[in-house]
Amino acid sequence: MPIYEYDCGDCQQTAEILVRTADDERSANCPQCGSDRLTRQMSVPSAPAAGGGSDRSLPVGGDDCGRPGGCCGGFCG
Repeated sequence: MPIYEYDCGDCQQTAEILVRTADDERSANCPQCGSDRLTRQMSVPSAPAAGGGSDRSLPVGGDDCGRPGGCCGGFCG
């Protein structure tokens, strides 16, 4: 069941409306003013970040030892 964004032609408010069937969409009214002059808008879909979780950034150089430039070949000396 999609949730669509609509702009109201009367009060210029934007509303999100749950639409189960085509009849629901035809009978939708603005929750602010009750108008039926709604225009469905294009929404940006949300998606989880690729990679499954960690948002940790690596330092410049690619290793995560914490030293500026990383460690050469994994050996910190």
